Amino acid sequence: MLGEIAELPAEEKIFYAVLVFSWTVYLWEAYLAFRQRRIYRSTMHVPTELGKIMDAETFEKSRLYQLDKSNFGFWSGLYSETEGTLILLLGGIPFLWKISGIVTARFGLGPEYEISQSLVFLMLATLFSALTGLPWSLYNTFVIEEKHGFNQQTLGFFLKDALKKFAVTQCILLPVTSLLLYIIKIGGDYFFIYAWLFTLIVSLVLVTIYADYIAPLFDKFTPLPEGELKTDIESMAKSISFPLTKIYVVEGSKRSSHSNAYFYGFFKNKRIVLFDTLLEDYSPLNKSGEGESATEQKDENEASGDESKLKPKNKKQGCSNSEVLAVLGHELGHWKLGHTVKNIVISQMNSFLCFFLFAALIGRKELFLAFGFHDSQPTLIGLMIIFQFIFSPYNELLSFCLTVLSRRFEFQADAFARGMGRSAELYSALIKLNKDNLGFPVADWLFSMWHYSHPPLLERLRALTGPKQD
Repeated sequence: MLGEIAELPAEEKIFYAVLVFSWTVYLWEAYLAFRQRRIYRSTMHVPTELGKIMDAETFEKSRLYQLDKSNFGFWSGLYSETEGTLILLLGGIPFLWKISGIVTARFGLGPEYEISQSLVFLMLATLFSALTGLPWSLYNTFVIEEKHGFNQQTLGFFLKDALKKFAVTQCILLPVTSLLLYIIKIGGDYFFIYAWLFTLIVSLVLVTIYADYIAPLFDKFTPLPEGELKTDIESMAKSISFPLTKIYVVEGSKRSSHSNAYFYGFFKNKRIVLFDTLLEDYSPLNKSGEGESATEQKDENEASGDESKLKPKNKKQGCSNSEVLAVLGHELGHWKLGHTVKNIVISQMNSFLCFFLFAALIGRKELFLAFGFHDSQPTLIGLMIIFQFIFSPYNELLSFCLTVLSRRFEFQADAFARGMGRSAELYSALIKLNKDNLGFPVADWLFSMWHYSHPPLLERLRALTGPKQD
């Protein structure tokens, strides 16, 4: 058996190695998910140590929600792996490249117009991905998220949003890709340096403009109204020299009741974005029973038997102002401790390394032969083969290392908020956010070690318990 494998041509060894590694990763992920599903099925009652922070009703809701998500993840993951395997085995990539050539030929562009053909290929590939992923996304949104009370979208809103996302993606992806391919073509022996610098600039520009020009295409951003919360946020930012310029509230409640907060911007131009679902006094999801329209909505929900979106007054969505400040203390801790800069540096070092190795491998004809390209070696296809397939073992290892680092950063950010005197508020905020998002607080150790970018809830609360009692 080993002798037969050794005698295979180099391109066949590469092809089968890619397939074997892909399925190895899939089976490993499936095994981890199985371990976690076993936790969801067997942990039927609130563990003793959780009794003071989670009631039985919320525990059961979170258990069923996470179980549904895990089951969905199994089938969607199996489909994705099977689809990817069939695309490789049936020559889907060279076939789509050929179709792209036929399309460009209709416009009088021959094989020498490789960049034009690459853009058509990219558009067709992303369109195929969007169409095959649409049924899964619909099921996730309108079955799972709807069943557990998170979905706030209508079908029309969802489809309009999907079309808008596809259009915006093409508007960014196509020109950026064309410029990158052009740089690689004319860059000479040191093209990898110019390609890396170009992607660095693009990533910095996108981060800078995202919340001001891209995100508002999908969600409504409004300045946080004047008041105690805004004053306290500005004071906290000033106390640690965070160069805050604006505070926005994003209308996340129109698509989901999940909550979040983040900051963005470079140098002296930082902005904070709060989801309306994070703010107890701001979230529209807390307004049921307040006013005529809310009463009508409540009657409609009762008539249809949909109780998931009813929010009793004693179970408000979101956090109090003091808890929001504690959450922001944690987020600002990431900035003050240099986590954001460290992540950027790691990302760019990885990007440079990948482009350097790409430069060393792009001339290897066997890489193209392995994936069915016998007569040409398109640069875009080379990028896809090397970054997606050849680098896959390295990518898996890097992903795990970054997950471990992320958990360390989260503990440090919690400690920073604790040092600001917000331990008690962060403690209660973490519990509230876990309940609002139906996070399940019990995790298999191996699953959490591999997947969790944030420490499990109990670990974070234990780290806060000592200082909380001071």
